[in-house]
Amino acid sequence: MKHFARSELAQEIASAMQGKALFGDAPNGLFLSAPRRTGKSTFLQSDLRPQLERQGILVVYVDLWADQKRDPADLIAEALSKVIADNLGAVSKAVKAASVTTIGPMWLKMDTTRIGKPEGKTLAEALTMLHEMTRKPIALIIDEAQHALTSEAGENAMTALKAARDQLNTPNQVRLMLVMSGSDRDKLLRLVNTNGAAFYGSQVQRMPELGADFVGFVASIVEAQRPDLRPVDADTLTRAFQLFGARPQFFAAALGNALNPLTSTGARFEQQVLEAANRQREDDEAQMASEYLSLKPIEQAVLWRLLDMGDRFRPYDAQALKFYRERVAAAKGTAQATVTSQMAQAALESIRSRSPALVWKSARGEYAVDDALMHQWFTTLVRNGTWPPTLASSPGGEARPGKPARKTRAKAAR
Repeated sequence: MKHFARSELAQEIASAMQGKALFGDAPNGLFLSAPRRTGKSTFLQSDLRPQLERQGILVVYVDLWADQKRDPADLIAEALSKVIADNLGAVSKAVKAASVTTIGPMWLKMDTTRIGKPEGKTLAEALTMLHEMTRKPIALIIDEAQHALTSEAGENAMTALKAARDQLNTPNQVRLMLVMSGSDRDKLLRLVNTNGAAFYGSQVQRMPELGADFVGFVASIVEAQRPDLRPVDADTLTRAFQLFGARPQFFAAALGNALNPLTSTGARFEQQVLEAANRQREDDEAQMASEYLSLKPIEQAVLWRLLDMGDRFRPYDAQALKFYRERVAAAKGTAQATVTSQMAQAALESIRSRSPALVWKSARGEYAVDDALMHQWFTTLVRNGTWPPTLASSPGGEARPGKPARKTRAKAAR
């Protein structure tokens, strides 16, 4: 599918980052949250980055999910090292062309492989040198920034970036712009909402989701390539897109199937896309119910508590242990049950060790549900009075406590 440019949004954000907006804290760091697969990374790379570069800003981009086996701090340092090395090459050529040997000796002798490591340049020093070297403002875009909190080195890197921002920026000039994006707002908030957080006091903003304008763009492509389908029912497609959770990938796949003569059912393609969206929603809910029901009673109780408490979750306090005992006793049909802190800890580690993991943990011992979609599912069931799920209410109904959850098309598509 052709890229849907969001130029106006990119221009607004770029201006805010440079302090050109009347109000706002974007020059001190922009924190954007958007659910997974809703086009966040595409926007950052295909819209915001080019907009910044057109304005003479040097962009450094790093995705902390590019390699989740590596420490996030190493990924940040590596991305910065590459940009510095590229610019060092240009500086070196300029020096040689001018036959000057004394200019910028620190730059020319800099070991870019040691940035962020012992005996190497700190992130703050490296960013300062990059600015002096290029004479350009720098925008550091860190995608899935919440992943930095999973290691001590990653947390230290966030603190170093805050220090670099404070050193480079003045009230009248923004030399370093930081963009931190995340697919889970609750996790991203941990960078800004506690006294010990690197960017304490900043605000997390929800990035506008794709909507009717995106669907209209898609409809215009369909009408241009398939005149026989005019007029396209954009309202039906918009409802389908919303059911897909505003996720372009799933929407595009359903469109492809509906427009493919080998897979089409013969009905209007818009209706086929809507039916596919309803099936996807059912698959997502069935997967989450299956995962929950596959847990042991104590694991269900711990996950239930985490879903209910959010960032107020304290896994081993008196109220939590009381909650676990009540839930386990109810599940076993007994008057009471014994649950100790050690048992709760073992249950929590068990659901963290599943593949895919159900629970995320920061280096500071903070917990969150790994997939924000599960929290939305929980909230919906509570609102509808249908929580907790049961075998009778779960589509498929074959999950058993302690047994692996069944796989669905929804999980396979992730």
